[in-house]
Amino acid sequence: MTSNLGFPIDVCAVAFDLDGTLADTLPDLFASANLMLRDLGRRQTERETVRAYIGQGIDKLVERLLGDEAGAELAPELRNRAGGIFREHYRENLTRESSLFPGTEQTLLKLRGSGVKLACVTNKTDAFTRPLLAGLGVLDLFDEVICGDTLARKKPDPLPLTWCAERFGIAPARLLMVGDSQTDTLCARAAGCPVVCVPFGYRSGMELHELDCDAIVPAVSNLFELIRLPRS
Repeated sequence: MTSNLGFPIDVCAVAFDLDGTLADTLPDLFASANLMLRDLGRRQTERETVRAYIGQGIDKLVERLLGDEAGAELAPELRNRAGGIFREHYRENLTRESSLFPGTEQTLLKLRGSGVKLACVTNKTDAFTRPLLAGLGVLDLFDEVICGDTLARKKPDPLPLTWCAERFGIAPARLLMVGDSQTDTLCARAAGCPVVCVPFGYRSGMELHELDCDAIVPAVSNLFELIRLPRS
């Protein structure tokens, strides 16, 4: 972790990652992964394996679950079939066990009440993101929802955050990214946004201290210790 920022910092908007930052979605992703593997006649996987594969979208998750450890590419037919099976199961299990992390909804409400614009920036596709946020009861709290298929490029490319800053009419330096993985920190750094990480997410085997972020908070509710609000 490296940072030259002096906290608290002024922010006009906050962008949150979804999986592992706002919500614990691992239970339903894990269940859907094993249902897919069962249907394909494959060996079941472990919960921590799925945890390590979350963050770059469903196609990448499926590819890693089925791929050769040596890096051999999947046949397109298998990739497409497996992706379809996974999506079918995930659609049925989207909010069965997934839940917001403690304090998340209250944090979003306080930020909105203070005049802060809110965005959800995720690599999950729109077809799953909006129903998931709605099922968790927080979809209407976001001014923008940028999914993996919303723009031409997704995280770790900076486009989702630079687009978001432009949409809000602010400099990237006034848009705080809150995430849990290198995908989030790379996106934020490239966009010129400050970035804070939470410890309970999905980091593809990386240790928390290895992430290039400006701060680590134990929960999203601790953000208020690091930022100055427009109406505070």
